[in-house]
Amino acid sequence: MNAKSFGWLWLVIAGCSSVQPATTDEAVLPASALYPVGRSLPAPHGGVELIGSAVHVGFRFAGDSCRVVAHLTQPGAHNYLQYELDGVYQKRIRVADTSRSEITIQATGEGPQTVWLYKATEAHTGPIILDEIVGQGVRSLKRPEAPFIEFIGNSITCGAAADPSEVPCGTGVYHDQHNAYQAYGPRVARALGVNYLMSCVSGIGVYRNWNSDGPTMPQVYEKADLQQDSERMWEFDAYRPAVVSIALGTNDYSNGDGQRPRLPFDPEAFVSHYVAFVQQVKAHYPEAQIALLSSPMVQGGRRDTLQQCLTAVKTQVDALHPAARPVALYFFEPMQASGCTGHPSVEEHARLAEELRPFFRKLLQHTN
Repeated sequence: MNAKSFGWLWLVIAGCSSVQPATTDEAVLPASALYPVGRSLPAPHGGVELIGSAVHVGFRFAGDSCRVVAHLTQPGAHNYLQYELDGVYQKRIRVADTSRSEITIQATGEGPQTVWLYKATEAHTGPIILDEIVGQGVRSLKRPEAPFIEFIGNSITCGAAADPSEVPCGTGVYHDQHNAYQAYGPRVARALGVNYLMSCVSGIGVYRNWNSDGPTMPQVYEKADLQQDSERMWEFDAYRPAVVSIALGTNDYSNGDGQRPRLPFDPEAFVSHYVAFVQQVKAHYPEAQIALLSSPMVQGGRRDTLQQCLTAVKTQVDALHPAARPVALYFFEPMQASGCTGHPSVEEHARLAEELRPFFRKLLQHTN
């Protein structure tokens, strides 16, 4: 989308325990009439439950403002949305507590204005429930028809710890620095004009996690909310990605917190579990191009070993599926990340996306 010239844009955020009724010249668009893109579910009592990183909805309104009504499911908790207005990214918006709160989005000009609203945080942060949109001439939008990329990964893929612009590193809670919209995957998709969904969990690996043996990505991938104990299964028929990008290994290779006993990295276990996970993904998306990404955070001899492991995964999967498109590999250039807790910052995600863009462009050309 191209930005419109409406001059200075601003937003007003108002959280309140009661929601103001719509005036006579406003319409109420129930969230159930929206078309979410990404991991989401219908909310039990109406509305839409935004679950996964960067799951998003679009709508248009006339006039100079509209109101988004949302709430959380956990008392005392807070979470974050973020949004584009007429193609221009604005900022993150804090949503707090279980009472229905209003977020007023305001812009100069008579419209129509276009808004795309995103969940800034990951599934493990908890869902955000969208209740309704209130405004003049408000109506829902669908994403234009385009290929899909699914980005599977860990905290790096989620855009975790990337944005300390409002809450400095080392303060607040973990998700206060999440910015899924600015993560490398959504950036690549926007640059290439394609759609995307995110399936990512901080600290997760393919055979072990950052500081535990599980649950790993193969154990949670088929759950809608990426929680092992959840009974809610993800409907894989909702999307048919042309490319599935998998970026796992950073946490498998981690030394953990240095306090809990942890065995050395096991290349054989890593490759075996990774091959099984690719098989799991291919069972849901048999026509998709599989792409395995290394980690920009793993360096030195560990980087060489990780790349050798990913090459072994490709070799084994290709042998198991000789008629399918060969698995694609991408090895990141090493990065000294400057975001919170050693993660890539928003600016460094831009560099990662720039690095990846030709790789994904080529893959998409070959899937047509």
